[in-house]
Amino acid sequence: MSTPPAPAEPPTAGSSSSANPTPKPSEIPEAKLPGWARALEHTGIPTSWLRRPRLPSPRMMAFIVTVAGIGGTYYYDRRQCKLIRQEYIDKVKHLADEPLPTWEKARKVKVYACKWPGDEQYDRSLIWFKKYIKPILVAAAVDYEFKNGNQHGSLMRAIADEIRDRRRVDMGIDEVPPAMPLPGPPRKQSERERELDGGIIVIGRHTFKEYMEGLRRGWTGSLEKKDPEETLARVLENDGHFDEPLPPSEDSDSAAKDIPTGTSTQDTLEAPKTGLTPIVFSPLQLQMPPPPSPPPSQHLSQDIPPHLNVPPARIPDQPPLLLVPYTSLLGFRNIPLMILGFFNHRKDVRLGAEAAYRIIAKETRPFDDPSSSPALFEADAESTEPTNVPGTQSAEALGDLAFDHDAEHFFRPSYDSTSKEIEKSRARYYKELPPKLVVARSLARGEREPTKDEKNYPPPTEVQLRAERLKKEKKWREELDAWDVLKKDQPVAWDERFRGAFKVYVDGEVPPPPPKVDPTEELAP
Repeated sequence: MSTPPAPAEPPTAGSSSSANPTPKPSEIPEAKLPGWARALEHTGIPTSWLRRPRLPSPRMMAFIVTVAGIGGTYYYDRRQCKLIRQEYIDKVKHLADEPLPTWEKARKVKVYACKWPGDEQYDRSLIWFKKYIKPILVAAAVDYEFKNGNQHGSLMRAIADEIRDRRRVDMGIDEVPPAMPLPGPPRKQSERERELDGGIIVIGRHTFKEYMEGLRRGWTGSLEKKDPEETLARVLENDGHFDEPLPPSEDSDSAAKDIPTGTSTQDTLEAPKTGLTPIVFSPLQLQMPPPPSPPPSQHLSQDIPPHLNVPPARIPDQPPLLLVPYTSLLGFRNIPLMILGFFNHRKDVRLGAEAAYRIIAKETRPFDDPSSSPALFEADAESTEPTNVPGTQSAEALGDLAFDHDAEHFFRPSYDSTSKEIEKSRARYYKELPPKLVVARSLARGEREPTKDEKNYPPPTEVQLRAERLKKEKKWREELDAWDVLKKDQPVAWDERFRGAFKVYVDGEVPPPPPKVDPTEELAP
């Protein structure tokens, strides 16, 4: 028989605390509710709501504080944005109530914006204008017309073409199409006067560079109209990339050695037929060498007199400029600044509102032209620093051309290597071009049958390859042209013909609204 287990000894006062197990949370008696809470307990209110509130856990407290801090900062910033915008709207909204003559148009400004260097989104600066400047202009009943550069350099070329067309009309080369007569008295302001009264808004330094380069090309270039694609096609016509190489032939090589030194190709072709093997020449060898390109002075169109195709000694007065600083934060290194900017939109709202208020107030000053002192520019040329870096002497020499130079530090670093990337793409393309030409020509001449894959997916023909090369070369050359203008530390374009032709909007005051007259006081005796 097995002996029964010994009974457990009762715990003594000197035993350890492990002998007394900790009661489970469900076994802990709940605190009794006060009298008034007992009465509400039977009404269906949860018991947890009637007990004395307790502080949440430390982790929950940290979460609540973090969310409250972020949410409060966001709410405060957006609230200030509304107040700042409303403040400037209240200052100018009375201008929209002023009567306008029936046959006159409202004031209109031009807005220039373009693609930020290295950015894939082409309308980011234009969106900035619509978000921060446009509400103030709309409140003051100021019309606007924007022109945005979808690609690097497109705004520059559009401005140059527009100025060239205007010069052709002013010189009498082109005729202005007759406008449809409108009823009513003649307008007090011509289109040119209305343009000068409106002004131009330039968003960012990158747009300022394209704008000034477009002016320089438009006012100093030729008046002749040229098709860019046709001109480029003539340049690429004889570059040799589409020349068909002559296949090696022993007969042709041996026959070529028998030709006397003084015999010309034409004499050989006209020789009487004999029993000898005829000499085979490539069509490219029979072509005459291209005539030498005429100097630039001979490229002028014959219908334009030489005395008209000359840049003016000084350009006419331009509309006043509103230079608005703008920076687009891109890239991994700018993430901290992006986060700070997300909670500081009121800075952009105030900047846009103040810019719109300046152009509405119409207060201007002369453009600070770059210094014409040769000593300053000689010192800049001898130094290793770029000539347009704002400094003690360079900034004074550049004047307003040094506008918002610090924004160039936020250009994407990848944009600095644009020329190298284009050269790599061009070399890769021309390396892959000859095999494509061999396939296209062999199929076109019927030298072989197309393969199964070539039947399902026909390879490009030689005509398609030429069109593709023209398209690629045009894109590469335009990107390089724009890169030479927009790259970091590249000075803003300037010409001595511009001196004294610009004005800049500055801070001013909009006239207050007239006092309201109570109609009952006028009727009183």
